[in-house]
Amino acid sequence: MTAFELRRKYIEYFKEHGHKEIPSAPVVPENDPTVLFTTAGMHPLVPYLLGQPHPQGNRLTDYQKCIRTGDIEEVGDNSHLTFFEMLGNWSLGDYFKNESIHMSYELLDKVLGFDMDKISVTCFEGEDGIPKDEEAASYWVDAGIPRERIYFLGRKHNWWGPAGETGPCGPDTEIFYDTGKPACGPNCDPSCSCGKYLEIWNNVFMQYNKTKEGTYEPLKQKNVDTGMGLERVIGLLEGKPSVYETELFKAEIDKIKELAKNPNEQSSRIIADHLRTSIFMIIDGVRPSNVDQGYILRRLLRRVIRHMRKIELDTNAIDVLVTTFIDEILYEMYPETKSNKDVCVEVIVAEKDKFIKTLENGEKEFAKNAAKVKEQGGNKLPGELVFRLYDTFGFPPEMTDELAKENDLTLDMAEFDKLFQEHQEKSRAGAEQKFKGGLADHSEQTTAYHTATHLLHKALQIVLGPHATQKGSNLTAERLRFDFANPTKLTPEELQRVEDIVNEQIQRDLKVTCEEMTLEEARESGATGLFENKYGDKVKVYTIGDFSKEICGGPHVEHTGDMGHFKIKKEEAVSSGVRRIKAVLEK
Repeated sequence: MTAFELRRKYIEYFKEHGHKEIPSAPVVPENDPTVLFTTAGMHPLVPYLLGQPHPQGNRLTDYQKCIRTGDIEEVGDNSHLTFFEMLGNWSLGDYFKNESIHMSYELLDKVLGFDMDKISVTCFEGEDGIPKDEEAASYWVDAGIPRERIYFLGRKHNWWGPAGETGPCGPDTEIFYDTGKPACGPNCDPSCSCGKYLEIWNNVFMQYNKTKEGTYEPLKQKNVDTGMGLERVIGLLEGKPSVYETELFKAEIDKIKELAKNPNEQSSRIIADHLRTSIFMIIDGVRPSNVDQGYILRRLLRRVIRHMRKIELDTNAIDVLVTTFIDEILYEMYPETKSNKDVCVEVIVAEKDKFIKTLENGEKEFAKNAAKVKEQGGNKLPGELVFRLYDTFGFPPEMTDELAKENDLTLDMAEFDKLFQEHQEKSRAGAEQKFKGGLADHSEQTTAYHTATHLLHKALQIVLGPHATQKGSNLTAERLRFDFANPTKLTPEELQRVEDIVNEQIQRDLKVTCEEMTLEEARESGATGLFENKYGDKVKVYTIGDFSKEICGGPHVEHTGDMGHFKIKKEEAVSSGVRRIKAVLEK
């Protein structure tokens, strides 16, 4: 079974059971400043899990492109990936534990053909006054899982949420496959990390709301949210010990090993994973930078370059690696990769060239400091230098160590570790502060900025022409960032006219209305769609007075009059043919 077939079998099964297929959202969340990337299939569905009606109904299924960056340093083992595809199905206040568990069992058994004697499950053991989930366990027994293969685990393993400090949450039940590895001891169970049990599916039962007081109240709308990792499951179905040995990576890793003079498994996997993730980031509008999503993209691409150098793979061949991935692996499942191949190559090659220059500057900095240490009769480089080379020039400590050995020098790694730990704690604290709100920030200010992007989009098309279509956006409570197609820099007069048009619509206090309709009806009504391939059969159309009409998921203000004064702060290039505006709403 191919990965494409696995995806279709999954989707078709749930469509046969009353679910509507919805398209994958972009890997960069729209209008949600609380996270950098879409990390799970449920992420784009948060408003509907909270009770907002979904245009497609209350039974949904999809595949979702996801990016998780918390385990970048673990990439290269058998299972860690930064980009992955999650197969999911949802019940928004419709069926609950019984139907969900029985459908999961039937899909694994009858549709995918798993050996069900190798399947074990876990359920919530109860905690904080919430009872043990014997209900879920009883449904597994009814479905066909014997009691001895049902394990009860605590909050760490079998509880989901809330995403922020408050909100929907509940117990989950996780499905594991016995890989055949020997048990690590008499107490080996699915909570163990020894590799005997591999998680393949997770069914979350959102049945509580956590309040500000820390209590758990039953939800009026109980939801089911499930997620199955496509890469991990296709690895099991193909009988491969690693996801990197599946069809999803084989042609790329073979090409890497063919071109490298000194290939090794870990570097080949890191290069393949990071390039794959970078391609999807670029397609969804991310460009290398020193902040937010752009910083992650830069970090991934610089790791690619470092590992290409490590295995003696000419960095000028990076365009060949990108082309191989798209032409031989990605395009069948993701046709958009083919049409975006040129821009992916352009962005990645430009970042490669920039980093090579950075590396050259770093090597000069190293040589200068090494000479100084030797002149003073020493043989150890200070940890402060190791950290500065890492933080400023992108040098990993192992690269500095290689240079040190070539110069008969050692490194003060204790000092480096101290500085690096301080750096991580500051970064983590900043990230936690920035994203502590959870999965969706629908505050009054971000809602106003969302509406402002619609006004800005229309104003740009009035001033520049219909070609000025949206290429991406990012909102926080402090500002909006809007990317759009245009070949040249805007003149001061053009920027002023755009700003004036937006403020005129705000001053007119236009009413914002929302209608649900089919995609065809939306087109016929004159609504514009920014990413039409991501919409399902029914869409929401937001109309701002007589000025703007767009397909969008929301949320928006009810009237434009209280949004504040729109002010453009900066206009700059993002990539060839794409410009970026940063703007604020001043009260």
